[in-house]
Amino acid sequence: MPYQQNKYIDNIKNTLTYPFGNVPDVGSACQVAPGLLWIRMPLPIALSHINLWAIEDGKGWTIVDTGMQTVDTTTAWNKLFAGPLNIGGVKRVIVTHMHPDHVGMAGWLTRKFNCRLWMTRVEYLTCRTLRGDTGRAAPDDALLFYRTAGWSEDAIDHYSTRFGNFGKMIHAMPDSYRRLQDKETFLIGTHQWTVVVGQGHSPEHACLYCPDLKILISGDQVLPKISSNVSVYPIEPDANPMGEWLASLEKIKQDVPEDVLVLPAHNEPFYGLHTRIDQLVNSHANAFERLRAALHQPKRAVDTFPFLFYREINPSDQFQLGLATGESVAHLNYLIRRGEVIEQLDDNGIAWYRISS
Repeated sequence: MPYQQNKYIDNIKNTLTYPFGNVPDVGSACQVAPGLLWIRMPLPIALSHINLWAIEDGKGWTIVDTGMQTVDTTTAWNKLFAGPLNIGGVKRVIVTHMHPDHVGMAGWLTRKFNCRLWMTRVEYLTCRTLRGDTGRAAPDDALLFYRTAGWSEDAIDHYSTRFGNFGKMIHAMPDSYRRLQDKETFLIGTHQWTVVVGQGHSPEHACLYCPDLKILISGDQVLPKISSNVSVYPIEPDANPMGEWLASLEKIKQDVPEDVLVLPAHNEPFYGLHTRIDQLVNSHANAFERLRAALHQPKRAVDTFPFLFYREINPSDQFQLGLATGESVAHLNYLIRRGEVIEQLDDNGIAWYRISS
C-alpha cells in the first residue's frame, strides 16, 4: 500500500534542500546524475505520482521500480521507450518492495525485454501471496481484525467487496527472480551499488546506495514531505512494524552519509538525509506522547485517529480508513511491546487500549 497522507504534521522547520526546480513530465525523463534518469508515473489515487529511476547499464538500462498497472502507465512506458530510453532496452528491473505502485509493471517489463526481476526474497514471495488472493472471499481472520479495531459493519461489508484488489493493480509476477540481500554490492554500468534493507513500511524493503555518485534511492523508507505508512495488517495482527521502521531509520543513518542526494519514490529528490530521519523520529516521538496522554481513558484503535492524523479520517473512504487503522494499530502495538499500554477485549470482541499504569 502507499502511505498515509493524513499523518499529523508537526511544526518542524524543513531544512532540506531540493536541487531540481522542475519535475519530469509523464513519458519524459530528466537527468539527476551522470547516467541516471528521473521518471515520474501517474497514480490513480490521492498520492498522484511515483518516481522511478533508469540507470545506464552498458548498452541498456536498469530500471528501479515500475509504476502501477494502468493504461496510463503503459502508455507512458511506451513513450519513454520511443524517446529517452530508446537505446539498448532494459537489462534488468529492480523493485524496492512489493506495493503495487512499485511492482505493478514488473511482469510487463521483464517479459517485454526478456530480463530478470531483482527483488528481496520476502518482498517477492509476499507479492506472489497477495496476488493469489484475487477472486477469493475475505478471510474470517481479516474481518475479525477490523471488527476488533472498531470498524462498523458497513465498513466491514465494503472491505469484503474490495478484498483481493491487489492482484488487479499488478501484472502477473515473473515466475523467477534474482534475490537482493542486505549489504550486497553489484555493478550497474560503471558504478558499484549497495543494497540497504529496511523494514516497517514493507517487510524487506531494498534501498540502493552508490558511494561513487553519492546517491541513495530510498524508495518509500525515507520521504521528504510525507511519512511512510507503517501499518499492521490482518495477516500478522501482533506485528511491531513501527519498531522495525524506527530501527531501520537508525540503520540507514549509520550506513549512509548525510551528503547523499536522496531519490525518493514520492515528492522530489533532496539533500539532508540525516536531517529528515531526525525529523521523522521526532515527529513520531511527539505522536506517541499525544497517544499516551489520550490513553489514560480506554480507547479503540479507531478512536486514536485524532491524536495521530492532522485531519478527520472519513469512515466511508475505505482506502483511507484501512491505512489509518493499520497505522494506529502499529502505534498501539509498539507501546504494548514496550510495556506501556494494555489491550483488553470487551464482551463484543472489541479491543480497548489504555496506559498500563
